[in-house]
Parts: sequence; C-alpha cells; structure tokens
Amino acid sequence: MEMQPGQMAYDRAITVFSPDGRLFQVEYAREAVRRGATTAGVVYSDGVVLIADRRIPNPKLAEPASLEKIHQIDENIACATAGLVADARVLVDYARLSAQVNRVTYAEPMSVELLVRRICDYKQQYTQFGGVRPFGTALLVGGYDEGGIHLFETEPSGSLTSFKAASTGGNKGPVMELFEQKYRPGIDRDSAVLLALEGLRAGLDEGGNLSQVEVCTVEKGVGMTRLPSDEIQKYVARLPPVGGTGKSARA
Repeated sequence: MEMQPGQMAYDRAITVFSPDGRLFQVEYAREAVRRGATTAGVVYSDGVVLIADRRIPNPKLAEPASLEKIHQIDENIACATAGLVADARVLVDYARLSAQVNRVTYAEPMSVELLVRRICDYKQQYTQFGGVRPFGTALLVGGYDEGGIHLFETEPSGSLTSFKAASTGGNKGPVMELFEQKYRPGIDRDSAVLLALEGLRAGLDEGGNLSQVEVCTVEKGVGMTRLPSDEIQKYVARLPPVGGTGKSARA
C-alpha cells in the first residue's frame, strides 16, 4: 500500500481515524491477508468444501503436515485461514473455546452464523482499543446447522459476509471470477471439490501447481473429512485443461 503525504500522522495508532474516515492499521492488516496463501470455499447440496494452498518455504526439508491451513472448530464447523498463521491460530483457539462453551451451556452445537459473529466481535475489539493491533488474518468458515449449509468470510475489520462460493488471501480475483462463471446452486460433492480445485488453480502463481493443496469437506451427517493427498490428486487429474480463466500470475 503506497503511503500518501499526510497519512503518516494517522497510521501510528489503531484508534485514530484519518480525516477521510480510514483506519490505516486495519487496511494494513488486510494487506497481510492479501500476502497470504489463497483459500477458497464452495457450498454444495449437503455440505461445504474448504481448500487452501500450502506455501511450503523449503519443500525438501519442511514437513507439509505442520503447515495446517484448514482447522476443525467443532463437529459441524471448520475454517480455512489466510494471512498471519499465528494470528489465525489464536482465532481458531478462541472459536473452539466458544463452540465448546456453547455445547456445555446449551447442550447443542453452536450455529455457524453465531460462531462467526463471535469471531468477528473478537476481531472488532482489536480495532477499537489502544495498545493492540488488528488480527492480520481472514477466515473462511464453513459448516452446517439446523438452518442449512453456510460459508462465511471474516475480515480483519470484524466484518462478515455469507457466500455460496468464496475465496480470500492472495490473488483471489481470478478465483472469484471463475466461481462467478461456473458455480451452480445444488451441485454435488464431487462437482464442488472439482470447482474448488479449478478455482484455486486459477489463482496460482505462474509455475505453481496443486501438489500441496489441503482439502476438506464438512457434510451433514458426516462431519469434517480431510481428503488424503492421493484422493486430491485423482480430482486434480480430472480437471479440465487450463483455459482463459486458468493460471494467472500474481499481480
């Protein structure tokens, strides 16, 4: 983000608005999300697919399983994270605690929207008080409850939006364009996994591939299922050839 003359006085503390109504620290946190790996989610008839690109810093030495981008929050809810990994871990721990407190208090699982609102309320507090900084991470939260299948995006500002298919993190533009073209309500699980993989492929850096993606489904009556790498690669082999909305170099 390019700094304009006159901005310097307004980006030192999270509690200071600029004259044009901006909180620069929140905007910088959004930039941290944009520098993160790409994640995506797709709602299908009985559940939701979450997918994340694992950026392995040293493929020869790093243990891929230690770079977890998709986390289970409760039996019926999971999330994919983009941005600062440590910030995401704190939010995931908070979300898990909130879900368990709800189970103990009310003897039932927490609804997806209520959990997302709790996460966003927590994020928003870190934009309104001095001595703290915003969370530099965005979560795609997917799951099911009595109200149906849900997919939410949470932003560093504490705002939330519900989607049928969504992407966040780095280079999400091409992913969203592909989803807008190809998503159809009521698709089945296989079609949703293929669409999520095709979308993530559209957002890869030049020369990138789908060898290290993480995929899970959260489905009614089944719960969360992580797809093993060999099954993911079988889906990758079924993807259509890269066309006009295929690989796109990161801007």
